[in-house]
Amino acid sequence: MTAAAIEARGLGKDFGSIRALDHLDLEVREAEFFGFLGPNGAGKTTTVHLLATLLRPTRGTARVAGYDVVRDDLQTRRRIGLVFQETTLDRDLTVEENLRFAARLWNIPGRLAAPRIGELLGQFGLVERRRDLVRALSGGMRRALDIARGMLHEPRVLFLDEPTAGLDPRARRSLWELVQRLRAASGLTVFLTTHYVEEAEPCDRVAVLDCGRLAALGTPAELKRAAGVHSLEGVFLARTGHALAEPSAA
Repeated sequence: MTAAAIEARGLGKDFGSIRALDHLDLEVREAEFFGFLGPNGAGKTTTVHLLATLLRPTRGTARVAGYDVVRDDLQTRRRIGLVFQETTLDRDLTVEENLRFAARLWNIPGRLAAPRIGELLGQFGLVERRRDLVRALSGGMRRALDIARGMLHEPRVLFLDEPTAGLDPRARRSLWELVQRLRAASGLTVFLTTHYVEEAEPCDRVAVLDCGRLAALGTPAELKRAAGVHSLEGVFLARTGHALAEPSAA
């Protein structure tokens, strides 16, 4: 049986009187491509922030890469990569300078950082742009650099929080091809949040989240068969009573 990369039991988070996440039970296997599908405001980002130790839960427990996210927060952080909805790159540094700065934050020695950075630049198609300022990159290249930076310390779990928001369809396709190659090469566990059904279709399993509650969980094929529909959009409608937003053409 495949070990769990992520485990949540009764996980919840309140912000004052607002219940953002309500008793989430979840298990994500090692090397799994796991999709967290739901509309904006469903609790997806709150869940990621709890699992990534950026928020403390109001109730319940969670373990990531074998570590309790509250008691072992530093150990957890060393084993995860995190790509936020909005880029946190320094636009006034070059591509390579952003990666070097991240390597220093992770205390990666220069003799190890240099070859690792070179490897990532090659994997992410950024070799020829290594000396370009981030502000000169396209949106798709910035997201690729965001992910490359998240992979710098060779994490076991990579959290991608709506990583294609604002990208055009071509850039979205390129990014997903890149993520799939990355998974094939490293056996990485990828936890994706999205409100685009076509991004959840390639996932090994998908959790449907609505109003902070888990509405459905299974493979895309299992969910569609159980709901008697032909798309994950239909699954979401059947389980929640409302539709997801359509992808932006931006």
